[in-house]
Amino acid sequence: MVAVSKPLIEQFLVKPTKPNTNPLIIPDIPLIDLSKPESKQHLVKACQDFGFFKVVNHGVPTNFINKLETEAVKFFGSSLAKKEKFGSPHPFGYGNKSIGRNGDVGWVEYLLLNAKPESDYPENFQGVVNVVNDYVTSVKSMACDILELLADEMKLQPRNVFSKLLKDEQSDSVFRINHYPPCPELQETEPNGRKLVRFGEHTDPQIISVLRSNNTSGLEISLRDGSWMSVPPDSESFFINVGDSLQVMTNGRFKSVKHRVVANGTKSRLSMIYFGGPPLSEKIAPLPSLMQGEEDSLYKEFTWFEYKKSAFNTRLSEDRLVLFEKIIAS
Repeated sequence: MVAVSKPLIEQFLVKPTKPNTNPLIIPDIPLIDLSKPESKQHLVKACQDFGFFKVVNHGVPTNFINKLETEAVKFFGSSLAKKEKFGSPHPFGYGNKSIGRNGDVGWVEYLLLNAKPESDYPENFQGVVNVVNDYVTSVKSMACDILELLADEMKLQPRNVFSKLLKDEQSDSVFRINHYPPCPELQETEPNGRKLVRFGEHTDPQIISVLRSNNTSGLEISLRDGSWMSVPPDSESFFINVGDSLQVMTNGRFKSVKHRVVANGTKSRLSMIYFGGPPLSEKIAPLPSLMQGEEDSLYKEFTWFEYKKSAFNTRLSEDRLVLFEKIIAS
């Protein structure tokens, strides 16, 4: 259980959400049916307009989802002493509250795992890990399918230009399970409209993120006008985030979406996220095949290791890509 005392609660409060500039126009989260041929064009539009979308008919077996959620609930329901035994090998394993190297804190506990099936973990960790491997293998396959559909629609060759980075044996992908305990002694918002943040606003630095959660609200995404939009929970579907690296590879055509998690007063929230990352040595830059005419590259070339190191050395809320943007002469 992650507890937060009253004097510490102030650090989790944020200002009231900026209202939508036109309350009559409430955008819908793009819904993509992966079983339909026209999904390719809808995927590209969603990545351009939102950087975030929901997928159905995704092909991930229900039993993989249910088994992992059951194991996760069991794990987070155990004693703190038992959970803390899974605090290694660093940086993987169990953690809580501290979610960044630079003072970022969250009202959350989590398991962070290497997404490689052959990863070495303590023997008493294998019950969770074995279930994770089945789930991650299936979710990774779905993520690669999405990336290849995007490449098809954008007429990129080879069509695995994105997906090969996740399939590479040296892919630096990770899997994280977040648990947000309920907070019955607090309201979801204070009378003045401030919200209690559980995981602060940020973008994901990898190529693509695949999220599933139980039927508990809390996830919010930032819209273009700066307002925050609550994402209705849906335990039957998956939500997809464009990551910073994919934004760079598409020279800004796709947008990495800023998101956060706010408090739920009565229900526990459990989310499971696969972060598809490239090999550490992979060079990240706008794809030449996407550059049209005299189009300038918006970003400097960097390796995933360089960007990952830079991202980990900044606060969550900072715009991490600014350091890698090119100054374009007008």
